Amino acid sequence: MPDAITPIYTIEALASGDGRNGHVTSTTGRIDTDLAVPKEMGGSGANLPNPEELFAAGYAACFHSALQAVARSQKADLGDSSVGARVSIGSNGEGGFGLAVELEVVIPAQPHDAAQALAEAAHQMCPYSNATRGNIPVTITVSDD
Repeated sequence: MPDAITPIYTIEALASGDGRNGHVTSTTGRIDTDLAVPKEMGGSGANLPNPEELFAAGYAACFHSALQAVARSQKADLGDSSVGARVSIGSNGEGGFGLAVELEVVIPAQPHDAAQALAEAAHQMCPYSNATRGNIPVTITVSDD
């Protein structure tokens, strides 16, 4: 794997305040929100996003774009496809925390084996998949729904 990339787009974000109960902004201003620790993690459970929620949204969108790019290159019909991402956080057993991701890929216009092959090809292309590979468990399930 290369040590560096040639950037085609860079975005910056700033976290301030009380960490997971703080505030995040992006330099574009499109993200400008308070955060709240989920109730499951001992937080208030306020109706605000958290870092895992933002990561899940980004991974799902990016993987879906990679899936669409693969389908275009293979001239495959995705139909009304979707990608769902479930991000979990928990103890890593070493005094810290770790993440795990489950992706659910739905490609109704393809038979299961063809949909599975498209999802696996997207997993090789997606920057989120490439960033997490070997670092956190990522499970991909192709659903026929």
